[in-house]
Amino acid sequence: MGKLVVTEFVTVDGVFEDPGGSGEFERGGWAFEFERGDEGDKFKTDETMEAEAQLLGRKTYEGFAEAWPSREGEFADKFNSMPKYVVSTTLKDPEWQNTSVISGDDPAAEIRKLKDEIDGPIVVAGSAKLVKFLLDEGLVDELRLMVFPVVLGKGRRLFLDHTTKNPLELVEMRPVGDDGVLVQVYRPRK
Repeated sequence: MGKLVVTEFVTVDGVFEDPGGSGEFERGGWAFEFERGDEGDKFKTDETMEAEAQLLGRKTYEGFAEAWPSREGEFADKFNSMPKYVVSTTLKDPEWQNTSVISGDDPAAEIRKLKDEIDGPIVVAGSAKLVKFLLDEGLVDELRLMVFPVVLGKGRRLFLDHTTKNPLELVEMRPVGDDGVLVQVYRPRK
């Protein structure tokens, strides 16, 4: 059975918008202002290498599909080759290899089926609307946050306007690198 893992770069004030600086957000690129060290890099690499699939919202998918196919190396090879599932009512013909669209009337049921079919982690990055939906539907098995020590004061925040309460249990917390980057791992409290 698959495990749905939401993984996000986020600031202390909850902003997750444009951590890499590839968008039009004037405060983008904040994640690269900090050294997450070998341990932080290993955490992200291990997470990607153990993933069996990606589940993405359309906007995140479009950004990834623009960036990753032209990249090389073990990390890029994994991103490009693994199955990708995009929850979207507007995306019709995805061009990035191994991409399927979830567009039915009951995406929660389709995602539950996907979790039954895939043996291993299904990783969700970015995708704020999708993350909200997954949390509201009780589909998230693990939430991994890499928290960067910066307050941006504005920008799109990850956890806004959730319609359900989501009690979590902290299962891991540790600093990585020398700049105060913190890894936090949560699971739903039973």
